[in-house]
Amino acid sequence: QVQLVESGGGLVQAGGSLRLSCAASGLTFSGSGMGWFRQAPGKEREFVAGISQSGIRTYYVDSVKGRFTLSRDNAKNSVFLQMNSLKPEDTAVYYCAATKARYYSGSHLKSEYDYWGQGTQVTVSS
Repeated sequence: QVQLVESGGGLVQAGGSLRLSCAASGLTFSGSGMGWFRQAPGKEREFVAGISQSGIRTYYVDSVKGRFTLSRDNAKNSVFLQMNSLKPEDTAVYYCAATKARYYSGSHLKSEYDYWGQGTQVTVSS
């Protein structure tokens, strides 16, 4: 049974930082491309960042480039999303996702991901 468990969300002031973690189990983690999505109230779930199986390639949506950094530790079956210079528009539920695809290229499509976590709330106050 595959499980993705996010943690690290919370309330932060604009300009602050948070570090989200996603711990995976039940899958071959080192063989899985990983992504982070977010969903704000009344909006569609959108791609935020992704990382290849080895961690060599990372992908970001334009709105977070230069502020968010995605990394992974295959020895710990975990990915980490470091979020700096947070803005109120970053407020959303953040979801970790994994894909079984052999080659990961940072797909923005939700349908390309096979497993999802339950989400963690990030709230940025102005």
